[in-house]
Amino acid sequence: MKNRSQVSGQQRPEKVTVLFMLFSIVFCVCLITANILETKQIELNIGPWTLSLTGGLIVFPISYIINDCTCEVWGYRKARLMIWMGFLMDFFFVTFGAICDAIPGAPYWTNDVGFHAIFGLAPRITAASFLAFIIGSFANAYVMSRMKIHDQGRHFSARAVLSTVAGESLDSLVFFPLALGGVIPAKVLPQVMILQVILKTLYEVVCLPVTIRVVKAVKRYEQTDTYDDGINYSIWKIWQV
Repeated sequence: MKNRSQVSGQQRPEKVTVLFMLFSIVFCVCLITANILETKQIELNIGPWTLSLTGGLIVFPISYIINDCTCEVWGYRKARLMIWMGFLMDFFFVTFGAICDAIPGAPYWTNDVGFHAIFGLAPRITAASFLAFIIGSFANAYVMSRMKIHDQGRHFSARAVLSTVAGESLDSLVFFPLALGGVIPAKVLPQVMILQVILKTLYEVVCLPVTIRVVKAVKRYEQTDTYDDGINYSIWKIWQV
């Protein structure tokens, strides 16, 4: 593997690999898929508890796992590029979905209600979703990066889980009050937010054995293990990869 000095600070070449590109594509697909699946409400009965969830829960945490893998292998700067690319692709999808939803359907078209249910997202929910994604994703990447430097590359499992807790907590803290404040009763809202964080973190824990193996395999293939020494963590330095 490349040594620390070759992959840190300003020494890394400004290029991306095919494998990074594939990770980024899957990341974008997960975000767009989550947007569609969020339109379905799910109710699970587990013993005495009834859990109200959205369909996006089955795929959205994968984006955090990919974020962890990217930050661990290629570093924060590559993760930053991927996050913004995911944001733009999601924005592209939502925008054109809204435009198509606003165009009147043909007289023989009978599925206006179903189409609108998927693509007619309220501006409030859309804005909350985008803001929560940016804040949560960058928090996840930042915690991963700083903990790796602090732990000198050890304890990947701990930083993968803790970065998810940080990212998902901020995601829920931003999204639910902005998108659903006044819709969900105020006394119920904190419970919903906490439940989302717990379930998504458990998702990460369950997938952790696979994540560890993927990270090790990618590091071997790429011959790199990035430490973000001396980098600029500004979210706006998009082209510094």
